Amino acid sequence: MLLRLLFVLLIALNIAVGAWLLLGQNDTHASFATDPGVPKLHLLSELPPPASTVAHAASVAPPATAAASTPAPASTNAAAAAAPNANTLSYQCMALGPFATQEDLRIARNALSSEAQRMRARQEQTTQARGWWVHLPPSPNHAAALAQARQLGARNIQDYFVVSAGDNQNTVSLGLFKDPANARKRREEIVAAGFPAQMTERTETVPEYWLDLIPSDSKHFDWRSRIHDPAIGSHSTGCF
Repeated sequence: MLLRLLFVLLIALNIAVGAWLLLGQNDTHASFATDPGVPKLHLLSELPPPASTVAHAASVAPPATAAASTPAPASTNAAAAAAPNANTLSYQCMALGPFATQEDLRIARNALSSEAQRMRARQEQTTQARGWWVHLPPSPNHAAALAQARQLGARNIQDYFVVSAGDNQNTVSLGLFKDPANARKRREEIVAAGFPAQMTERTETVPEYWLDLIPSDSKHFDWRSRIHDPAIGSHSTGCF
């Protein structure tokens, strides 16, 4: 019986304490989570923007407007670049030559090096006339060629010989001439004596040297003032 009484008193005491805590506290004091005199906490998003931030935003805004106007000078510069410049230097690729020797080519290259942007030397093979050959048609064999030579001697024709080897074997040669006029005269004399003389140009393959260059200013490039060989000429060529 005593235990039941104590249990009931304990329950009543708990109810009284709960009621006091719920109803007996000051409403004004309960509405604050901090002690009196301590500043109230606020969320960062609830704070007003500082004055320095507003001032900085105002100072940043004008460059954006200036940036929008930046393309205008660029377009102006592009238009100026596209316009032709009256002082622009003109140039074209050209070739000088032919030079007879590599030494002649070297001298010309040194003389023109200060007036050229780029230079190159090249060698080509060309066919040159060595003279003119007067002769009789080749005979079928050496004996027939000797018989022709004896017939020339019988007509008092001098200065001949029989070719006994090479590409012109069994041919009676009547002379080599540098001047074609002299070669024609000799041939006519032999033909007048009754022999079928022929006149053939003798050639050989020789090297020739050229200088390709790009003048710094083609309009004012006077290579003749530095190269005085009348055998040298010039013509345009592909650029390199």
